[in-house]
Amino acid sequence: MNNLLQKAIVGLLQLMIGIGFMLFVPAWTFDFWQAWVYVFVFSTSVVLIFFYLYNKDPKLLERRLQRTEKEKNQKLIQFYIYVTYIGIFILSSLDHRFCWSNVPFIAVMTGDVLLALGYFIIFVVLKENTFAASIIEMTPEHKVISAGPYIYIRHPMYFGAIIIVLGTPLALGSWWGLLLFFLMVFIIVWRLLEEENFLSQNLSGYKEYCQKVKHRLVPFIW
Repeated sequence: MNNLLQKAIVGLLQLMIGIGFMLFVPAWTFDFWQAWVYVFVFSTSVVLIFFYLYNKDPKLLERRLQRTEKEKNQKLIQFYIYVTYIGIFILSSLDHRFCWSNVPFIAVMTGDVLLALGYFIIFVVLKENTFAASIIEMTPEHKVISAGPYIYIRHPMYFGAIIIVLGTPLALGSWWGLLLFFLMVFIIVWRLLEEENFLSQNLSGYKEYCQKVKHRLVPFIW
């Protein structure tokens, strides 16, 4: 087994164990069918993306496995993203434990559909953009990507991430978890504005791309 595949598998296992821990420990039960469905949809989506990248774009997979930001502001934003995302899981699981919400079955299923849709959008982005690393960085061969979903908005991956964050508390049967969704949107917007500033200063042609594609996150709106 080569080093990249080993790192990818270890990363996947750590991620799944972490998700399971954050779901079932605060809920203090395995009798949490919404969480089991969530884990299935999440795991299937992530595994398919990882193995696609391993077979088709291993350099991008390697970039996706790098988690530590280099810029001070991005390190701070990354910390807030992690804390808020963990908070969504824990709050939603506590919601299940103490029965704070009564989310109908159709809303839970809608959350799972949103989760799968968000990961599909991310897959399309990764397929189009081989420079879509997990951290904001520049590589010698870096260039502006203006095809695929980048025709419509500048940050389609963040759009997919927002859909995932919206779907997560719904899929876990929690209305209260949605409160942290709005905080996460604010943090993602903060991150993408910082990223645009970095790319405008360091990536040739990015300013021209921004003039061509007016909308950052939501087509025809912003």
